[in-house]
Amino acid sequence: MHTLDRLRRHMDDVPPLLRALSEQELTQHLPGKWSRKQVLGHLIDSAINNLKRFTDAQFADEPYPIQPYNQDKLVEANQYQALPVPHLLTLWSSLNLQICYVVEAMSATILSTPILLPATTQTETKTLQWLFDDYVVHMEHHVKTLI
Repeated sequence: MHTLDRLRRHMDDVPPLLRALSEQELTQHLPGKWSRKQVLGHLIDSAINNLKRFTDAQFADEPYPIQPYNQDKLVEANQYQALPVPHLLTLWSSLNLQICYVVEAMSATILSTPILLPATTQTETKTLQWLFDDYVVHMEHHVKTLI
């Protein structure tokens, strides 16, 4: 299945599954782990950061350097645990719909734009298509913990 189709499927499937859960089921978590609301918040942060990457990489000097973000601090700063699920789902859905529009409009040439991953042990170059595929794989990893 095409990556855009997989993203759209999650946009259809996730909201009703989370709406069916109680507030307790949405907020409970083990020490050091995120609740379902916080996981959804993390996916919102991922969408925000990746939407910027998908947009900016098209116009940047090549290769576009991917900047990391502090996932735990963003989940805390955005107070996802205390926010209503309808708001979180609307935000998550809207951001992902915008990502769909942006990626749909990309040509094969743009999707082959090189990106530079953050240095870990070595500098590694990938493509914008790889980044989008990785974004959806990352989402799928977390979606499994939501349901």
